[in-house]
Amino acid sequence: MAAKIIDGKAVAAKMREEARTRAAALEARGVRPCLAVVLAGEDPASLSYVAAKEKALAGAGMEGREFRLPAGVGEAELLGVINALNADETVHGILVQLPLPSHIREKAVISAMDPAKDVDGFHPVSVGNMVLGGKGFLPCTPHGVLVLLREEGIPTDGAHAVILGRSNIVGKPLAALLSRREVNATVTICHTGTRNPGLYTKEADIIIAAAGRPGLISAGMVKEGAAVIDVGVNRVADSSSKKGYRLLGDVDYGPVAEKAGWITPVPGGVGPMTVAMLLLNVVEAAENAANAVSGANTASGARAAAARHD
Repeated sequence: MAAKIIDGKAVAAKMREEARTRAAALEARGVRPCLAVVLAGEDPASLSYVAAKEKALAGAGMEGREFRLPAGVGEAELLGVINALNADETVHGILVQLPLPSHIREKAVISAMDPAKDVDGFHPVSVGNMVLGGKGFLPCTPHGVLVLLREEGIPTDGAHAVILGRSNIVGKPLAALLSRREVNATVTICHTGTRNPGLYTKEADIIIAAAGRPGLISAGMVKEGAAVIDVGVNRVADSSSKKGYRLLGDVDYGPVAEKAGWITPVPGGVGPMTVAMLLLNVVEAAENAANAVSGANTASGARAAAARHD
């Protein structure tokens, strides 16, 4: 029996509509959610990602402001831009497009952001809140994977989830999120030091491939009925394509789809969820800021009223 194909575009559309509705409610209060995107250099992939994010923001009724800097920009100048955006009350979220030029310390730039505007969920405070179950923004791709599992009704309580890849962007955050009490999965992480990952994936109820290696997961590594989530996006040369390449995931899609219970395609699976979850983080940041101002005004009015009665 062939796997059910998880339609990431459809789920992402649902999340985008939620973001659009919440943004409209804020607009009615005089607040337009705004994301500042900082881009250093002219990396073609980064330019493409930024353009897609700005298009998504506009579609959800939000504002996108782009701050494009030359590849040779100094770290101090970039940090100055971040500090200015931290202080700008009309900016609710800040996204620094990665990778940065090699002479700039990624950790220094991310740590300079106000955690209240860290809609990528990469700030140390955000990471700490994620691990400890506190309030904060969740990283977009891992959060998108959780939403896909939830929307498809894939059981996670007591399930064995195997993650292939230990990146700070996907693998490690996913391990923390899947092991949260409300998700309650038992998590195994496989990486380049894992001698035989197939030993683990064959026992997995959920396989999440995020290693950046096309065809890493074969049908022989998957048990019947498992949920297979492919986060990998790999460009593979293809002379028959107009672009000269085609996109492949980390999963040998055709054979695995004949064995799995659920599977995400590439493209059209996890990818659309990343941008959708970013939109939700931006609107949440704007809501938090608006509510803080409203609360402060209410408190100020109460103090003034009390003073008049004294």
